[in-house]
Amino acid sequence: MANTNTLDLVDQYFAHFNNHDWEKMAGMYAETAAFKDPSLGQGIVTQTREQTIQKYSELNEIFPDLKDTVIQVYPSGEQHAIVEFVSSGTAPDGSEFRLPICTIFTFENGKIVKDFTYYDNFEE
Repeated sequence: MANTNTLDLVDQYFAHFNNHDWEKMAGMYAETAAFKDPSLGQGIVTQTREQTIQKYSELNEIFPDLKDTVIQVYPSGEQHAIVEFVSSGTAPDGSEFRLPICTIFTFENGKIVKDFTYYDNFEE
């Protein structure tokens, strides 16, 4: 039963992302959550919901058509889901990006407490 709930939360998360509803998306996190994300620096970084809203609002200004396409969701137990997706967008100058990403979400009480994101951070 919990797996269905986890899958529903993942679906909801990416729906909010693709609707660019950063407040609703950030609301899916605990008040402060642990992040592993190359864009935030090395190691584990704690972020508030407000910081999450700010980060994605700024990214959305650069890429107005920002979109995540989920390839596969791998539920793992009652608290975790591994999501494979491709993030894409177009900058005002017409340059596009497509970035394959893998995120491990950890849920507690229906909120994301850990967001460990992995992608190739090297320039080509």
